[in-house]
Amino acid sequence: MESDDHDSVDTHFFTTRETIEQVEEGFDLAPKFDADGLIPCITTDATNGEVLMLGYMNNEALQQTILTGEAYYWSRSRNCLWHKGATSGLVQEVIEMRIDDDQDAIWLRVQVAGSGASCHVGYRSCFYRSVQVGDHPDKPARLIFTESAKTFDPKQIYGNAPNPTKL
Repeated sequence: MESDDHDSVDTHFFTTRETIEQVEEGFDLAPKFDADGLIPCITTDATNGEVLMLGYMNNEALQQTILTGEAYYWSRSRNCLWHKGATSGLVQEVIEMRIDDDQDAIWLRVQVAGSGASCHVGYRSCFYRSVQVGDHPDKPARLIFTESAKTFDPKQIYGNAPNPTKL
């Protein structure tokens, strides 16, 4: 489901933020979206805790995720609602959704359909490289691949669709 149409968004779905106590200790979901109307969302594998991706949700994506039990995000590069896995088949079923103490970040624990991959590059996790730290202060920082092989071929899944990574 990709859409620029926000008529389906229920503006009363979330509670208005009124007090710190309500936000930090209450039962009301009152998310704090940033100036662009987004809230960051870290997504992990529900089975082993591996970090799969960091995405962003707008009001509609958060509502759709809650209502459907499948992960929706706001694609900043494509500027549209993004149902994760709608094209690839790698749908993220939400096992648990949490919000942090001041309600400005989401954590999804998901089960991924198919090969279990979440990265459009073809790796299981979008965090498939580590940053070498503590070495060589006179040289540029280096990346080390932590996943040795892709779980799927992006060309077979996405064909000639534009790559969402922007330079």
